[in-house]
Parts: sequence; C-alpha cells; structure tokens
Amino acid sequence: MVESSFDIKKECLTIRVTGRFDYSCHKMFKDAFTEVRNVKEYEVNLADVSYLDSSALGMLLLLRDYAGGEKANIRLVSANSAVIDILKIANFHRLFDITE
Repeated sequence: MVESSFDIKKECLTIRVTGRFDYSCHKMFKDAFTEVRNVKEYEVNLADVSYLDSSALGMLLLLRDYAGGEKANIRLVSANSAVIDILKIANFHRLFDITE
C-alpha cells in the first residue's frame, strides 16, 4: 500500500509504503509523486516495508529522475536493517540520503 501527504509550508511530499514494495505498488507509487506540483523535497518512509525487490528499486529511480536527477532532494527514511542492506547492495546509498 502507498499513501502520500504534502506539507505545503515545507514543500515536502512524504510517500509511505506499507508491506511489500514490489511491482504491485507501481501505479500507486508513481501517482503519489506525479499528482503533486511544486515539490522541493521528497521523503519516502520505508518503516513498514516488509519486502523490497528490483521493481521497487526501479520505482525509486523513476522518482529520482522525475524529481530532477542528481539535483533531487530525496530522503529514504525509517528503513529497517534488511531494507538498508538491499539498498546498499544496489549502491543506492550513493544516490539517496538513507536513514534508519
């Protein structure tokens, strides 16, 4: 499941993924970031992610491209150690700000 909220003052879009982060989330995840305008920073909350696969990694890269590529301000937050391990294996710590 994917939920999003936008803080107008901070111009920050928070996307919260719950359960399995896989291809079944693709449309909801993409809609979450394409339906909001004037976003300066993105926060992807992974606290409740129980599973992450390569399609989830692809979705994060789509978000990064949409948000401006190297100039994008995206934080992956509250990830558990298993999710962080997968992100590090994929070298995503070089592309995103990742915090537990």
